[in-house]
Amino acid sequence: MSDTPAAVTSRIGRRRSGREVGVAFGAGAFFVWGMFPAFFGLLTFATPAEVLAERILWTLVVSLLLLVVTGRIRELRGIDARTWRLAAAASLALSINWGVYVYGVMSEQVVQCALGYFINPLVTVAFGVLIFRERLRRVQWLALGLGATAVIVLTIDYGRPPWIALILACSFATYGLIKKVIRLDALPGLAAEGISAAPFAIIAVVILGVTGRATFGSTPAHSALLMITGPVTLVPLLFFALAAPRVPLSTMGILQYLTPALQLTWGVAVGHEPMPASRWAGFALIWLALAIFTVDALRRSRPKPTG
Repeated sequence: MSDTPAAVTSRIGRRRSGREVGVAFGAGAFFVWGMFPAFFGLLTFATPAEVLAERILWTLVVSLLLLVVTGRIRELRGIDARTWRLAAAASLALSINWGVYVYGVMSEQVVQCALGYFINPLVTVAFGVLIFRERLRRVQWLALGLGATAVIVLTIDYGRPPWIALILACSFATYGLIKKVIRLDALPGLAAEGISAAPFAIIAVVILGVTGRATFGSTPAHSALLMITGPVTLVPLLFFALAAPRVPLSTMGILQYLTPALQLTWGVAVGHEPMPASRWAGFALIWLALAIFTVDALRRSRPKPTG
């Protein structure tokens, strides 16, 4: 029995409403990530090592609490050895990403952090070619070539390779590759990664305390800010998890550029970081590469006409 026009209209309305909710959550996730320099810039009273260790531990605490509240804590018991190994590898990649990002923000190199997340999609495509032997079309090779040229231009501009940007891009691309094969939802996955990294974070906290370099507990404000790193980390991840099943990949691909765009704006407008013409030229090449890559992806995602 075929659906009535009213039923079809209702279904289309629900689908559209779900997509709009998904876009809102996705934009919220990328907006929060884009404003991370504003938050982590408040933590300059601590060392990057302490911020990283506290962030790992408090993110783990919050994720475990959420698993308990939602009745999903048992999911951690069912994780097999292979998945734990993947979680540990993901944890290593994410810890490198978090640590370098915190260092970049606290050393007033937010522009390089933004560059890393602009480059990230191109690095992910390059990994696909190198690791999975994926075959690229000419336009994709053109985008990768422009990205590589941009890195050369920026290397000349900085007088050295933009290591912060490159490490951020490669570590997050590695994390993304691992997340594609690990069979865990966002929240238990993040908890498993936190459990894998927790022993190292605890050791770092103990060493910092013994050597007198720890700031946690020095003042209520400092302690509160370090504790807040947990929910600040989890909120955009949960927003992203809510958005992903509701929003087409092509739309998510466009939304993700909101994060580095906001970070670049913050670095230039608020942090007053230098942006000579040669640096703008490097960014322009990256944006051109991303525009080519995005337009090609959108064109190929459109359904082909039938008949």
